[in-house]
Amino acid sequence: MEMLILLAIGLIVVALGFSLYLTRQIMAKDSGTESMQEIAKAIRQGAEAFVKRQYTTIGIMSVILTIVIFVAYTAFGQKELGIKTAIAFILGAVSSAFAGIVGMYVSVRTNIRTAAAARRSLSEAFITAFRGGAISGIIIVSMSLLGVAIIYLLAGLGITDATKVPFLIVGYAFGASFVALFAQLGGGIYTKAADVGSDLVGKIEKGIPEDDPRNPAVIADLVGDNVGDCAGRGADLFESIAAEIIGTMILGAALFPIFGIKGILFPIVVKALGLVVTCVGIMTTKMKNENEHPMKALNRGYYKTIGMAAIMFYFVTWWLLSDYKVTKTYDILGMSFAMQAHTVYFLSGLVGMATGMLIIWITIYYTESAYRPVKSIARASLTGHATNIISGFAVALEATVLPVIVLSLGLMASYSLGKMTGIPNGGLYGTAVATMGMIATAAYILAMDNFGPITDNAGGIAEMSKSPPEVRKRTDRLDAVGNTTKALTKGYAIGSAALAAFLLFSAYLNEVKHYLTERGITDFVVNSTGQIAVDISKVEVFVGAFLGAMLIFLFSSFAIRAVGDAAYSIVNEVRRQWKAKKGIMTGKVKPDYAKVVDICVTASLKEMILPGLMVVIVTVVVGVWLKYEAVAAFLMVGTIAGILLALLLNTGGGAWDNAKKLIETGVHGGKGSDAHKASITGDTLGDPFKDTAGPSLHVLIKLLSTITLVLVPLFL
Repeated sequence: MEMLILLAIGLIVVALGFSLYLTRQIMAKDSGTESMQEIAKAIRQGAEAFVKRQYTTIGIMSVILTIVIFVAYTAFGQKELGIKTAIAFILGAVSSAFAGIVGMYVSVRTNIRTAAAARRSLSEAFITAFRGGAISGIIIVSMSLLGVAIIYLLAGLGITDATKVPFLIVGYAFGASFVALFAQLGGGIYTKAADVGSDLVGKIEKGIPEDDPRNPAVIADLVGDNVGDCAGRGADLFESIAAEIIGTMILGAALFPIFGIKGILFPIVVKALGLVVTCVGIMTTKMKNENEHPMKALNRGYYKTIGMAAIMFYFVTWWLLSDYKVTKTYDILGMSFAMQAHTVYFLSGLVGMATGMLIIWITIYYTESAYRPVKSIARASLTGHATNIISGFAVALEATVLPVIVLSLGLMASYSLGKMTGIPNGGLYGTAVATMGMIATAAYILAMDNFGPITDNAGGIAEMSKSPPEVRKRTDRLDAVGNTTKALTKGYAIGSAALAAFLLFSAYLNEVKHYLTERGITDFVVNSTGQIAVDISKVEVFVGAFLGAMLIFLFSSFAIRAVGDAAYSIVNEVRRQWKAKKGIMTGKVKPDYAKVVDICVTASLKEMILPGLMVVIVTVVVGVWLKYEAVAAFLMVGTIAGILLALLLNTGGGAWDNAKKLIETGVHGGKGSDAHKASITGDTLGDPFKDTAGPSLHVLIKLLSTITLVLVPLFL
């Protein structure tokens, strides 16, 4: 055990060393003109002030919940387990907060260097933005892995039965999920309140361009890109990786008689090697020339990384999952193959990788302006605001279909492959291995995600500093690609959450069975696979399922309403400044940017608390009141509803956004036309969909799983 863990930690340290190398490389770059530096400083100070206040609030709530966890376990006669769970929870919370802060810290220092690089060439700006985003991606994935490895070592001290250790560290995933929900939700409220407020008064009322320095909300908008897209998404993917690894470890414990400790530690080792492979992929990603489309370079780098990850995956499955020596003949697609279990599980990993790639392609199809969905929304804008909304919402509804089909096929294929091994619970482990395959290149995906807000900020800095037109032209090209990368990352995140949902649901049922057996309770019903059966015909189980679906919609309502309320305050403040200071519009008087930033900070911190706490409280009430079987239904139906609604919100919002950008290229009358104004309305509606409620649902889905995993002893 120690050798495998130490190997993983060694690989993680190598990746962290690589991120330090990239950091020194980026920080050594030119930081632009004095005007650029002044704007970047305002963005950096605003982002850092918000994150400081946000994490202070989250920290207080985390400490309170740590105490509640310990008291609850003690009250149910589980004091020792309560101590371990509370410690794991607070460590997960601190680690998740660190991941979010790192994401923001890097982005607010890379943005100005990207803008400065754009003065020289597009390719230099591209590499600066991408490698700056990669720093966050590598550190976040590394810290998530390192945290799980260390907490596993600590929890295992003095325990001879290795199969019990994964059940003791689920608190780490809960802590990470808890902090990530507030980080994503608070950041999402901030960024979209600023964006909506800025667009409504700037573009629609005054007809001034995006990032115009005369708009008092423009700095708040640029700050929002960092606290929402970087800090929020960083915490989101940190907790995703932690939860999925721990869930796989729990399922690996069930296969201990087959694979031993290797089956438990497989996800940590495969992710650590995947991290090193991703570092290589990142270094090979660059544009061939100034005329190449930046998205083509990113895609080429991703395909290289996936290819290397597949080779690595075969090696790890052969190394760690080859103790089961039985060779069987399998009929696949009408052909017969003689394979051992490790080869079958390698194929499950490939299924996960293929599922991730398909989800990304589907997201691109529904959000890129080159394809039918976005073009149809742009065309609908010719007949007004209402038809833009109708067409966009129809696209959003349609966009749930293909991802569900792909995810369903991926789950069925990976489960069937695992089941074909003949190993008890082999099918469930097959889905877990597929999930590991899908997130094997998570650091590269995070680099692409951070590329979006970095290039967006670079464009804003170039615009506000009155840089030459060719500079803004280059940053606009990168920003357009950044919008696509942000959209496909959301698709990837919800896809991995969907695969992980089945994994974590299975882990929950395994944990219920583990604790029931440990207490000598044997009168539970199991299904044909040996899992505890959940009977939806029981009224309390049906009610649990009903409440799970309801929670998803109520949470989304709170998140979207919060953006509307905060944007209302911002619109009024911007109007007040323009009215009180006539010189703002002539460029003679500087707007009070700090006032709008303060409104965003106050509103987002206030509005994030209720929906976040509601999720925890409702889950606990359902579990204590209706017990573990109802919680299973609550978890699964809530997860399904959350996946579908997140797909709708993310993809619909992205499609509205790019329909507006398509019109701004000159299609259907271009900027200032009636079609453009209608598209701005659609884009404004889509903002809280794709950047507040949608991404927060990614975290909520996994938070439901980690809460139920942690509190199983209280639900029996």
